Amino acid sequence: MKITESLEEQTIFQQITHFEEAHKDHNPGRQLQKIKETVPDFKEWFKATGKASAFQSFDLIKIPYPKKYGLWRAGRSPAPFIWFTNRMFIVQWEAQGRTWTLLNEPSETELDEGTPFYSALIEKYGDFLSKSVLTKRYGTVEGYLNEVALKPEDVDFITFDHLHTQDIRRWLGTTKAQQDLSPNKPLEAYFPNAKLIVQQKEWDILPCLHPLQKIWYQPETYEDIPMDRILFTNGDVLLGPGVALMYTPGHTQGNHSLVVNTDTGIWVSSENAIAAECLVPEESGIPGLKHYAKHTKFDIVINGNTLENTSRQYNSLVQEKLMADPNRKNPKIPQFFPSSELTPSIFSIGTKPSFMHKKVAFGTIKRPEDGD
Repeated sequence: MKITESLEEQTIFQQITHFEEAHKDHNPGRQLQKIKETVPDFKEWFKATGKASAFQSFDLIKIPYPKKYGLWRAGRSPAPFIWFTNRMFIVQWEAQGRTWTLLNEPSETELDEGTPFYSALIEKYGDFLSKSVLTKRYGTVEGYLNEVALKPEDVDFITFDHLHTQDIRRWLGTTKAQQDLSPNKPLEAYFPNAKLIVQQKEWDILPCLHPLQKIWYQPETYEDIPMDRILFTNGDVLLGPGVALMYTPGHTQGNHSLVVNTDTGIWVSSENAIAAECLVPEESGIPGLKHYAKHTKFDIVINGNTLENTSRQYNSLVQEKLMADPNRKNPKIPQFFPSSELTPSIFSIGTKPSFMHKKVAFGTIKRPEDGD
């Protein structure tokens, strides 16, 4: 897959080098130490860049997910599944005399069902899984954009913390006809101006996935994506005042996390954990988490499904924990907002979260022409 555009060709972004030494260190213990030493200076630098002009979340879908992944080895519930709510974030910032718009996690929930893991569940349980009380759909990407008066052409960038389950053909269009979506002609892009921001390492694994990775990706859906719609990054990048993508590998090789500076301080979002209390398990009321942390002396509880690099994911989540400022309502809980947040369910006894962020809504989302 040829790179047609890279970060170095974009003058609107800035490469962040604070964590380069930690990224390069292959000793996980020493790497963790370097991360802890680096975070304070980076936070000070990042806050000085400014604040995002808008940062808001929108619920997409509530779905089941294996407890053994989401709560890793810590949860005591006998229930095999937990439920989490997948959310999209709209982020805006002011730079170069205009408003820029990023959609973080704009999941196409219907096409996501083609992921081997979920298609196997649907095949086993049928409509009972996807069209019953086990799954709740709150809204769509298109619907939420209409609610905030944004048009598809207003979106500059889309990104995901990693490409598990994602199918972006409708968003970016295709170079060839698609038998399942547009059998007679190439698919037209819903977002005519948007580019996908993705770590080069995440993209590079798609043509040759490892067995541990295969059940979570839909690599065939990326084969006909126009390459001029992809913006590759390598490491940490500042998108604009108070908005960054922080390289946080481990869950996948090319995982990155959204970092946003707001009026309440820094927020971080990814799927490295499924609940804010997983970053402070000693404060959790979920049966097993507090005991697990005390017994293992672990600082966090990861969301571990592929386990591509467990120690690296652990280090990345600690980095996110240290980056996030304390929640003002409950200072013991960090402002870490999982892109898929653990949600109570009557079908999963003993996994009710002690704390949920549920919603973030900073600033006013506006069309670029409104203030530019």
